[in-house]
This record gives sequence, C-alpha cells and structure tokens, in this order.
Amino acid sequence: MKLILELPDEIEKALRAQWSDLPRNALESLAIAAYRSEILTAFQVQQMLGLASRWEADEFLKKAEAHLHYSAQDLAQDLRTLRELGSQ
Repeated sequence: MKLILELPDEIEKALRAQWSDLPRNALESLAIAAYRSEILTAFQVQQMLGLASRWEADEFLKKAEAHLHYSAQDLAQDLRTLRELGSQ
C-alpha cells in the first residue's frame, strides 16, 4: 500500500530541516503511535519497518520509549508466579 501525505510547503520544509529522510521518519512515527495504542504488535512493527529481527524491533521501540505500560501490579504478579514456580 502506498500512503500519500499532503503537507503545506512550509511544514514540509521545517520537517525536512530536522529529518533528512522524511518518509522514513513518518513511517517510524506511525509505527510507534500504532504500537503505543496497541494496534500493532512488536512483530508487526518489525514487518512494517523492514527490521531484520525481533531484537532490532525491541531496540527501536525502546529507543522510542514506546514500551507498553508495565505496572507495579504486573511486577508483583510476575514475582508471585516466579516464587510459585521456584517452590515446585
């Protein structure tokens, strides 16, 4: 699928001044927003961006600070599960 964005010339100029590869930055921004909104999985982000591995996708999402929320409750549950598994 090809996606075309129409921007006012002034805005395009400002974006290109900061991002030499505007199409790639737009694609990455879309991937980050979709991942944060839980529309895409990390694997889908990997596919979308043509990344070589899951590790590369994880690194990309980490740098973008796009990790999904991991609450204190999630941690407590994970610790309980690990303790239960360790006592078996």
